[in-house]
Amino acid sequence: MKNLHHTRFDLNLVKVFLTIWDSRSLTGAGARLGLTQPAVSHALRRLREQFSDPLFLRVGNQMEPTEVATRLREPFEQALSLLEQTIHDTHSFAPETATRRFRIAMSDTGEFYAMPRILAALEQAAPNANLSSVRIDPAEIESALRSGQVDLALGFLPDLEVGRCTGNLLFHDRLVVLMREGHPALDGDWSEETLARLSFIDVSRAATGFHLARETLERKGLNLAATARLEHFTVLPEVVRQTDFVAIFPNSIHMRLKERGGFAVRELPFDLPSYAIKLWVHDSFATDPGLTWFRALIETALTAKDNET
Repeated sequence: MKNLHHTRFDLNLVKVFLTIWDSRSLTGAGARLGLTQPAVSHALRRLREQFSDPLFLRVGNQMEPTEVATRLREPFEQALSLLEQTIHDTHSFAPETATRRFRIAMSDTGEFYAMPRILAALEQAAPNANLSSVRIDPAEIESALRSGQVDLALGFLPDLEVGRCTGNLLFHDRLVVLMREGHPALDGDWSEETLARLSFIDVSRAATGFHLARETLERKGLNLAATARLEHFTVLPEVVRQTDFVAIFPNSIHMRLKERGGFAVRELPFDLPSYAIKLWVHDSFATDPGLTWFRALIETALTAKDNET
């Protein structure tokens, strides 16, 4: 295929392509689109030039797609659907009938904390809408928001403060040291050196909050002994509860775990400021009625008094 980055592409050609695909006929496609057969032929010629491929070949009485056309069909359908949905939602958004899929970038800890409440609120207010959480490296989130790969981002994301994104404060969180009830570290002296001697579980190393604590200790010449490493956050609390491993942990998550019992926390033995958990949207989509509604729903769900940390 040609490099399309420096080539203007007429989005009307996408609809022509998909109509030819469905009808397998230039004449049939023209009838569906309200175009003459020469106009459809001209559009197909432009598509062929764009992708350096015939795209559709006449086999008997039908126009059959080439391999390149087969690869283009699904992304074209998705692009057209997204465009039509965006145009529709620009003018109105009715949550009770909406079938829109919302996509939020968040960490696994964010999922644990936020998703139950967001899903419960969404199910009640917009029962036909869909929600997906997307795991993206924090360094890539602004790009994902700008491109529309995700609609919103939730978490402590200081890099977005200097971009073209707007973040609404949900709450302030802080880090604590999570351990089991009866852990030896709950008694006796508690210092930075004591903390550094404990056996830590390392999980979600992309978490910006964890970096705050680790970098503070490293500046003091101390390193956390991460003797175990997990791929997924959800198993971490159970490991902590059943062993002498500890974890640097968001207090918001600890508050969710308290009702299960078996856990205790100690404050970090050094000063570490709380950090802001925000809901982010790219400025290009800030006035989207659907996202405006969804942002308000999330803020209500996550800022109730019983969510305080």
